Amino acid sequence: RLQLNDPPAWLEVRGEALIPAKTFEAINTERQAQGETVFANPRNACAGTLRQLDPKVVARRGLDFFAYTLHLPERQDPWEERRAPTSQWRSLEWLETAGFKVNPCRAWCPDLAAVAGFCAEWEERRWDLPYATDGVVVKLDELRLQDEAGFTQKAPRWAVALKYAAEEVPSRLLRLVAQVGRTGVVTPVAEFEPVGLAGTTVSRATLHNADRLEELDLHEDDTIVVRKAGEIIPEVVRTLAELRPAEAGRLSMPHACPECGSQLVREEGEAATRCVNSSCPAILRGSLRHWVSKGALDVDGLGNKLIEQLVDRGMVRSIADLYRLDPVLLASLERMGEKSASNLTAGLAASQRQPWHRQLYGLGIHHVGEVSAKALTKTFASASALRTAALEAPEAITEVFGIGNEIAASLRQWFAIPANQGLLTELKNLGFSFAAGEEERWASSSEGQWGVSGSLSSANGETVSLPLDGHTFVLTGSLPTLSRRQAQELIEAAGGKVTSSVSKKTSYLVAGMEAGGKLSKAEALGVEVVDEAGLHALVRPSTK
Repeated sequence: RLQLNDPPAWLEVRGEALIPAKTFEAINTERQAQGETVFANPRNACAGTLRQLDPKVVARRGLDFFAYTLHLPERQDPWEERRAPTSQWRSLEWLETAGFKVNPCRAWCPDLAAVAGFCAEWEERRWDLPYATDGVVVKLDELRLQDEAGFTQKAPRWAVALKYAAEEVPSRLLRLVAQVGRTGVVTPVAEFEPVGLAGTTVSRATLHNADRLEELDLHEDDTIVVRKAGEIIPEVVRTLAELRPAEAGRLSMPHACPECGSQLVREEGEAATRCVNSSCPAILRGSLRHWVSKGALDVDGLGNKLIEQLVDRGMVRSIADLYRLDPVLLASLERMGEKSASNLTAGLAASQRQPWHRQLYGLGIHHVGEVSAKALTKTFASASALRTAALEAPEAITEVFGIGNEIAASLRQWFAIPANQGLLTELKNLGFSFAAGEEERWASSSEGQWGVSGSLSSANGETVSLPLDGHTFVLTGSLPTLSRRQAQELIEAAGGKVTSSVSKKTSYLVAGMEAGGKLSKAEALGVEVVDEAGLHALVRPSTK
């Protein structure tokens, strides 16, 4: 509730959520007592909290908020002419008067010399703040000048973040270990005596690859200098060779995989050292974690601990084995029961209906992320069509917008491996289509193929166009059966684009229950408004 007698009709307040240091410590203490994994740092904890669907969980976390920007939508409102602040500084004062929490550590600077003095002062004083910060943001004050300066594609021209040098502290190296990722890449990791950095305690840092390890010239019991890159990711900056013990042996990458014992391989021209054993437990665990992740098959209830149990007990030796799990055996595992086992098997069964682009992303093909998977599946309507192009016509893949030679080569390599072909066959036999399905609103079979122009050539030779190609959508309110993400995927699969704000360039506003200011703005601009049923009608393809 705004603490104003005469508030504007419409108002948007932008700012930053944060978790204070003491609150973060209390959260981790509580999680540790309950046997839960502690958060790595306040920033990640805050971001994870904001993604929570349960408001009770969010309320318990004790988030704080600083308002930074006052945004008044473009409206013919007399209030704006009479009372709207004309500068950044006055906007902050207005927000504070209205009842918002505004950062007290701010200053209006008449020139750049004053800016430099402010930055120098807070480089020392920032450690006394109740939260972590890595720099100062400097903004043009007059909003008129901000409008004139405008934006680049990524950031405003009227604001700049001046970053402080990261805090560096020494520590003693305890050991060098190697961890194996889902693609088989072996990463050296330094474990050292715990040190406090940027508000958290760290004791591990990745060394990336063999080249970086050689560059650091690490020896046993070395004294190393550690910092947090971007105040988030721990990294080893250098070694203090002058403090090195006599006769200390030099450390290097292992020659054998630490998980399965297979000989490691490093191809010429590549920085990565890899385990190429497809049966390696570490690769399997990573592949399973990726397969069930939110952006892929999105299976709830299959976390790291359960995946480790399934692999260690030999119950799962491939992704396909997940879909053969016996609920009775699942219920006998640690921290499982009949209800959890039943929910998990139901979730796995439901995951078979995920769209083709999620299935492709879930396979974990090197360089194929969520965005490139969507682009590929718009062009190739099935795994068989994609396999044919990868092995016989790679130029068809590189003609897809956003797809280059690196992805094409990775696809060719993946489809050429017999074990991967066997996995696809197994999953198809278990019910996966690996093709554009009915929920994507066009007829497609495992033999169908999308043309690079953005249309589908079906088995009978008909051409099915992408119905929403060139159209921009905005979503608002709660739809009856579709989540926001499902609606976005439906639109993108049909060739449309989804943006966050309504403008004259918006083609359609999809409005559900409790639609907010976007609905009013769309009506004022003459943007066509449709409900969920109207969206489904738009998505139906036209046949030539």
